[in-house]
Amino acid sequence: MLFPWILIAMILAVQSESVEDAFKTHGVVPDVIPEAPNQLLKVTYNNGLVAKNGVEFTPTQVKEQPLVEWNAEPSDYYTLIMTDPDAPSRADPKFREFKHWVVVNIAGNDVSSGEALAEYVGSGPPKDTGLHRYVFLLYKQPGKLQFDGARVSNKSRRNRPKFHAAKFAEHHQLGNPVAGTFYQAQYDDYVPTLHQQLSEN
Repeated sequence: MLFPWILIAMILAVQSESVEDAFKTHGVVPDVIPEAPNQLLKVTYNNGLVAKNGVEFTPTQVKEQPLVEWNAEPSDYYTLIMTDPDAPSRADPKFREFKHWVVVNIAGNDVSSGEALAEYVGSGPPKDTGLHRYVFLLYKQPGKLQFDGARVSNKSRRNRPKFHAAKFAEHHQLGNPVAGTFYQAQYDDYVPTLHQQLSEN
């Protein structure tokens, strides 16, 4: 019989390998970040779908903001980023990355306590551009930080294209992400609705 701590270590090792392997296999490393996180970030949509290891969802399934969970100390602050490196397509990512969601100064793991620099928008891959990767990254902040710049609502695409999660993290001295996950999606009939939603300046 294994000691509980050995069992926990084995589970963590398997989990860590699966996150790192998935990020490398699907090119999230190096397209988005240079080094994969070693913890899985739990991202659950209200239909019970869990984003993990590049599973494929439809834009319709991910149009509402998900529940994001991780182990955290209540006194710690975190930054959460969701980004698409495949804009407008993986073959021609000239707008890499498209910023889908950025929340900073999250107290503990209560996302609602944070400041949304960019409000959540779901997947909107253009027609005939294939699968896009939607990457969630969690960074542990050194403390509560001051973030300059205008906030972006979920009705605007302003400042969303040509975002770089790694450069954002470097600028704010966030280090490497402590957890992450991603899913993939391609065009469905909801996409024109989302594009219309993002038409405000």
